[in-house]
Amino acid sequence: MRISTSDQTADGSALSPKAAERRRKLTAFIRQEAQAQGFDLCRITLPTAIPEAPMRLAQFVAAGRHGTMEWMEDTKERRGDPRVLWSEVRSIVMFGLNYGPEEDPRLLLSKRDKAVISVYARNRDYHDVIKGRLKEIATRFAARAGEDVKVFVDTAPVMEKPLAAAAGLGWQGKHTNLVSRSHGSWLFLGSLFTTAELEIDEAERDHCGSCRACLDACPTDAFPAPYQIDARRCISYLTIEHKGPIDRAFRPLIGNRIYGCDDCLAACPWNKFAAEASEMKLKAREDLKEPSIAFLLTLDDAAFRSFFSGSPVKRIGRDRFVRNVLMAAGNSGEATLIEPCRVLLGDQAAVVRAMAVWALSRLLPAEEFMIMAKGREADIDPLVEQEWQDAETSLCR
Repeated sequence: MRISTSDQTADGSALSPKAAERRRKLTAFIRQEAQAQGFDLCRITLPTAIPEAPMRLAQFVAAGRHGTMEWMEDTKERRGDPRVLWSEVRSIVMFGLNYGPEEDPRLLLSKRDKAVISVYARNRDYHDVIKGRLKEIATRFAARAGEDVKVFVDTAPVMEKPLAAAAGLGWQGKHTNLVSRSHGSWLFLGSLFTTAELEIDEAERDHCGSCRACLDACPTDAFPAPYQIDARRCISYLTIEHKGPIDRAFRPLIGNRIYGCDDCLAACPWNKFAAEASEMKLKAREDLKEPSIAFLLTLDDAAFRSFFSGSPVKRIGRDRFVRNVLMAAGNSGEATLIEPCRVLLGDQAAVVRAMAVWALSRLLPAEEFMIMAKGREADIDPLVEQEWQDAETSLCR
């Protein structure tokens, strides 16, 4: 539903019949282009539509819930207000692309010798895919409208979820992610900022009600309250953004999730409406649907880069990735993973050697691990030495 009247601009000033007709045609044109590029949803909002966002973002950062994501603090002024990012913007077009999986990704959690990669990362990097499509739309729209445009996908300082909710793509659920009545929790988002006046859509109301399925599904209790998240406890943050060792208390809870976590998304009851997907939806690579932990442990830097070429997984680097795989190995209970983990005790990366120690402390019989620990040479890195000491202390209790 549109909320802009035919005789007013977005800021309330008078709009001539000719200008109103132009706005209508430009709005129709951009919706047609969105459909042609395979987007499932396209809605429009104002740059002033999220006035509460700066305060909420400031509170989130002040509480330290952004963890080590310093860029959130560095960009919070631009991120909180689209007009700070670009003062000339008059309309914001939000796009949604369905990436819903063929089956519940949580089914893989019981296959302990397999690694779980978040659904969104099982194919090409969506940043590249969506930005390419948005640039096509932007080029055609700019030529038609004679107006300036800018496109953004996730990595830019844009609060896409609040803007998408304001535009009517859905609402921010209790897990803080966008929920759509037509596509559940499985939507990639992108935005197009323009100086053009466009017809504005009505915001979607919250349909979560008393449901708390997403909150209860979180393995690490990362939601201090509904509609709030503490990234420091979130598995997606821990396995993707967090550098160095992961808190020992979280490691068993992470299970075999090696890149991201879909539990809160997958638990959303609105996903039942996401069955019908665009023909242009990204399909998961077969070799990333349930890769073997044993295989992933063998990846050196060159093999890692080759295997994950074009994938968002590649961005975290081989060492952080193998750290995650070792964590999954330690949680697997699979004796066949002992030797691959033992090999990684000699890895060049300290974070890998440290997690190999933890994995072996979980896989080996306690007596055998203690014999290995007593007979080893001291590691030059204090991080690894601390891991040995913590493992020995834990087994001696």
